[in-house]
Amino acid sequence: MGLAAGCALRQDALRPPELPAQARADPTRFVVITVRNEPAPAVATPASTPRGYGGAGVYQVSAGARATARSLERDYRLREVSAWPIESLRVHCIVVRLPDLTARSSVIARLERDSRVESVQPLNEFTTEADSSQRGNSDIHSRPSGRRPYLPLQRNLRELGVLQAHRLSQGAAVRIAIIDTGVDYRHPDLRGRIIVRGDFVAGGSDFEDDRHGTQVAGVIAATADGGLGVLGVAPQSRLIVLKACWPLRQDVAEAACNSFTLAQALQAAITAHADIVNLSLAGPPDPLLARLIRYGMRQGIIYVGAVPPAHSGLVNAFPIDVPGVLGVQSAEDASARSRHLLAPGHGILTLVPGGRYDFASGSSLATAEVTGIVALLLADGRRMPGARVEQILARSSRRLTTPAGVLTSVNACAAVADALAVANCRIADPPSTRLQESGASTVRRTRGAG
Repeated sequence: MGLAAGCALRQDALRPPELPAQARADPTRFVVITVRNEPAPAVATPASTPRGYGGAGVYQVSAGARATARSLERDYRLREVSAWPIESLRVHCIVVRLPDLTARSSVIARLERDSRVESVQPLNEFTTEADSSQRGNSDIHSRPSGRRPYLPLQRNLRELGVLQAHRLSQGAAVRIAIIDTGVDYRHPDLRGRIIVRGDFVAGGSDFEDDRHGTQVAGVIAATADGGLGVLGVAPQSRLIVLKACWPLRQDVAEAACNSFTLAQALQAAITAHADIVNLSLAGPPDPLLARLIRYGMRQGIIYVGAVPPAHSGLVNAFPIDVPGVLGVQSAEDASARSRHLLAPGHGILTLVPGGRYDFASGSSLATAEVTGIVALLLADGRRMPGARVEQILARSSRRLTTPAGVLTSVNACAAVADALAVANCRIADPPSTRLQESGASTVRRTRGAG
């Protein structure tokens, strides 16, 4: 089914709609259409929907919306390949395949003028924002022996002031939706962190074998259980893991998503009452996805998105083109004039599938760090608007010296102290947890990060 709490909920009629493999391989042949959908309320039978997903009734497709979809197929010689009613927007969303040799732009232009059509757009493609240049350099196969030997290698925690911030907050009770690939939910460092799983990708790789989502989840919420493994920025937060992207190759971080799978995951995050949504991905502006994010913002959800690299050619990129989304860039890659939040993004030690650990780079990791810091601000039921969160993060940013030079970065310690109006969160390392570079000898380098 679409969502699974913990590790085992039953399969039922809420199984998400799927797209054919061709839509992933060649999205240019497909168009996304929405039509108005106001069905009569359908009362769910007792225990027929998972808690937090279906509510008192299941949002269904009205007869009128179905008839409209059929008439559009007939009139424009389209073929529906998948469809799904979006409850938040009160529309029925349809993915159609264009007739061969038909120009997509001309079909979209004609549909835009059709009064039966609520919206129409391309089936856009998006990619995760991880740097694969490190692949072939390192891989840590197993959990370490001894207490916290990997902590010295988590230089980003020191640069972000995370250990000091943990004196005041560890993100308790904050629900974070990670919209990404799947996650290795069996990884020992994620034990007890994942409360919901959802898979919106047809024919994707096994959920728990996906690298990018596992990396992101580790940065946000790894627990270093028993003092072993690595430590996340918000180790007491709870994760809602929603797979909307699929790896482009086996055992690599690079992954792709599209408008349809992301729309399903964004709606699922709303339904699951996420406090924060992490989007470590980027792509072209997408009106449908932007509408879902704006709806979620009105419900109080804070969205954190990745800034694409300059060479991508994306000027107004989703999701950071949506006003109110916290855009995050790797500090090492940012220019002095960057208008985005900055965080360390190079050589971040995190989790990979199979209970292993590895280094990774890219704005995907910087985005996850900021998501974790936002969770520290919202812990224990605290609420604040996204604009205030961004203001706190910006004014509490600090200059720091790193192997990459002097950089500006958000700072968890200063941000939490600002939000709580306290002065006892010092930037200096606490003596009991001061990082020592000698721990580097615990790493056996064999294979690289994706």
